[in-house]
Amino acid sequence: MLANISPGGIAKATDPPPPALTAAHLRCEYLENPLAVDVDHPRLSWELQAIDPTSRGLGQADYQIVVKPCTDAGKPSAKELWDSGWVHSSRTNQIEYAGPVLPPGQCVVWQVRVRDNAGGTSAWSKPASWSTGLRTAEPWSGARWIGDPTPPPKDGFEPLPAPMLRRDFSFPKDKRIERAIAYASALGVYELRINGHRIGDHELAPEWTDYTKRVQYQAYDVTDTLRAGDNCIGAILGDGWYAGKIGLTGIVPKGPPRAIYGRQPRLLACLKVFFTDGTGATVVTDGSWRATLEGPIRTADIMDGETYDARREMPGWDEPGFDASAWKPALIAEPPKASLIAQPDEPIRVNREIKPIAITEPHPGVYVVDMGQNMVGWCRIRLVGSTGRPITLRHAEVLNPDGTIYTANLRGAHQTDRCTPASEAEFVFEPRFTYHGFRYVEITGVRVKPALDAIVGRVANSSAPEVGAFECSEPMLNRLWQNILWTQRGNLMGVPTDCPQRDERCGWMGDILAFAPTACFNMDMAAFLTKWVPDTRDAQAADGRFADFSPQPYDPNVRFSGVPAWGDAGVFVPWTAYRFYGDTRILAGQYPAAVRWIEYILAHNPDHLWTHSRGNDYGDWLNADTLKLAGWPATGAEVPKRVFATMFFYRSTQIVADMARILGHDEDARRYAAQADAIREAFNKAYVSPEGVIEGDTQAGYALALQFGLLPEKLQPIAVDRMLARFKPYDGQISTGFHSTLPLMEQLSGRDHNDDAYRLLLNRRMPSWGYEIDHGATTVWERWDGYVEGRGQGGFQDPGMNSFAHYAIGAVGEWMYSTMLGIRPGAPGFETIIIHPHPGPGVRWAQGSYRSIRGPITCRWEQDPREFRLSVHIPPNTTARIVLPAKTAAGVHLDNAPIGNSKDVTHVEPHADGLSLQVGSGAYTFVVRQSQEPE
Repeated sequence: MLANISPGGIAKATDPPPPALTAAHLRCEYLENPLAVDVDHPRLSWELQAIDPTSRGLGQADYQIVVKPCTDAGKPSAKELWDSGWVHSSRTNQIEYAGPVLPPGQCVVWQVRVRDNAGGTSAWSKPASWSTGLRTAEPWSGARWIGDPTPPPKDGFEPLPAPMLRRDFSFPKDKRIERAIAYASALGVYELRINGHRIGDHELAPEWTDYTKRVQYQAYDVTDTLRAGDNCIGAILGDGWYAGKIGLTGIVPKGPPRAIYGRQPRLLACLKVFFTDGTGATVVTDGSWRATLEGPIRTADIMDGETYDARREMPGWDEPGFDASAWKPALIAEPPKASLIAQPDEPIRVNREIKPIAITEPHPGVYVVDMGQNMVGWCRIRLVGSTGRPITLRHAEVLNPDGTIYTANLRGAHQTDRCTPASEAEFVFEPRFTYHGFRYVEITGVRVKPALDAIVGRVANSSAPEVGAFECSEPMLNRLWQNILWTQRGNLMGVPTDCPQRDERCGWMGDILAFAPTACFNMDMAAFLTKWVPDTRDAQAADGRFADFSPQPYDPNVRFSGVPAWGDAGVFVPWTAYRFYGDTRILAGQYPAAVRWIEYILAHNPDHLWTHSRGNDYGDWLNADTLKLAGWPATGAEVPKRVFATMFFYRSTQIVADMARILGHDEDARRYAAQADAIREAFNKAYVSPEGVIEGDTQAGYALALQFGLLPEKLQPIAVDRMLARFKPYDGQISTGFHSTLPLMEQLSGRDHNDDAYRLLLNRRMPSWGYEIDHGATTVWERWDGYVEGRGQGGFQDPGMNSFAHYAIGAVGEWMYSTMLGIRPGAPGFETIIIHPHPGPGVRWAQGSYRSIRGPITCRWEQDPREFRLSVHIPPNTTARIVLPAKTAAGVHLDNAPIGNSKDVTHVEPHADGLSLQVGSGAYTFVVRQSQEPE
């Protein structure tokens, strides 16, 4: 590397070396420039980028962070709040701000610079910011919870019209606004408006939490929306998860059909304004607001849809000067007992739009729009109707054989929007407070056939950044990866739901336990899990049982709690967050709850076999062993539930022991490690024969036991053989469920049967991912046999449980990243990286990338009979262990030379799958000759 050139053009020996790295992508608590952070000492992170992209082996030796307060205009002042000084460390994430605790509403700007391992010092990064939230009641300046004063009917739970609220206010005309922040929340969902403009792009805010324990609020920069003189602030409220239907409403015995948390939505808002002269103003929700139920949104329900009447529009209602004399004074409501917290993750947003591919007319006047993709969100339509005649939009995932929409699998969720035109002219409609899972939209009530460009699909989901990519030579696998990603998008709605269409949409714990690593490869889930993992604690029963789904509004002390592999998500999922992001704070927050879960199981099962107190005991859900199909073994049986439960008891106890060790609870670490050993011993004694047969003798049972490390080493080869033997009764087909499918794939690849894993992945017979795709799937089905060609009922499974967008068996996405591509963390947070691709038959090449918390990792491999070629890019400040299918180092070339000649490759050593090398950051292409003679 050249030294700096002095002004005279000659390098001086004393000149410092030029910088090799720069810091970018600065984030606070995983978010870019957040406006409300409710953490006294938030964590800061950045990525390192090489100035010369051809450089290798770059690392950070030191860092320095400076934090300054903002002026009211949001710009940094000269004063420093905290200067870390030079810190000798390679850390680039989870670095706590160590300055003074900031007051509520404080904006700060921060920058970082680094020294690289060659001694160069970077320039200061571009500035980033964060603002503290309003953590206590006092900073809300007396804001009250308000709503419409009309009392609901004393009996019945019919949905009510959406309340509209407003207030006029003024600033002196000689005042110039420097900065203004609006804070808002609702019991229900809300849309905030100022001076005729919608504020923010959040959808369905403040999103679902247990409203008896935590209610989220949001912050918005509204500087450009306000003006000197007269202004107006307003809001529209919807029932949302608070007052509307939520998952399983009406199914719970003696439960109301809706309004589980409360009957009427409420609003809380505080607008803080700073003027250039140093003064300020505050506008809050209080008794001065006006309210009405006479607006155009007549009903709005998450499950059922929205009813809109354009004849009731009130032009200008959210602008100053509107005549609201007919409106009523707003009701001041009792505040909830829950804590008010700033939303810690990315909001639900419309993240993309899609256009339909076809419109058919299966019956006169009935138009069916095909969006071409099973999606989640809603439609914006531009149609021509008749004055006063409703236009109806019904949403469905699939079609009946006659081309009409299939809605039986929606159960009690109507997924129907209705809009009534105010005139004969063309008009535009888009719902505000609902969402649907659908590919097809049935439109009725229009005067003329809709044009194809008159409908737009608005795709909404929690906007966790998408960080993964995958592509290979086999088009079906590319479609599978897209299906997995689309299914994940559709089920991130503030909580990780099981399905987005029927009357459920709950944060089912078993589903996310299986899918969490795939989710983290596809999207940056750090902030999302920071929000949702506390939901699991809010839903935990008093005796330590984790709920079956979180949030859990039906009293986990009574029902829906304590189930193996569902409750265990309270342990597995935060552990996944630690693996991917190195987040020890999420472990520390969850550790007491995880301990209570293990102690609950131990208290009811002192013999270390989980035979008692298993709640609803779902087992390896929708295991293919239990399929009822022609030619399928009638004797097929899933993993015995007591065996399944004890497996998860063991693995959760192991994880809790590891949590304790990482958090410095040494005595707990020893205790739970000993408990795990006792569970393992009891499992083998009770459920494993001396010949190595696990009770039930199923593919799934062997895969899980091997995956969790339950078997003694001498029995592991026998278990592999038994696992392979269990393919025979099923004619070589897979017979696993939610929790065993990924372990089966990983154990096949990891135990010298990679070809069998590829055979299953590429299979197109039912049950398989390929069968779904060949039958039109654009998302992952809930069950292997969701549709079977030639079966009765139009080919569909029992409509009582048949979602076509369920991500659990899409957990194979983790195998596609970590085994097929070979990208996986070598240490928490990808401080070290493993690149160990497993090429297989039927795929000539595969490539992909993952933007880790330390930067992007890319991998591409190609194979032919002559050579295997692997190209990788390793981000700065990390090292990677690369495993190549080579017999000797002599057969491996880098930069057109044997790797033994490269200073960039270290620690070359034999590996069970070939050769292991260690490299630093940078781009590398390795070539392995497939035919090698031993040295």
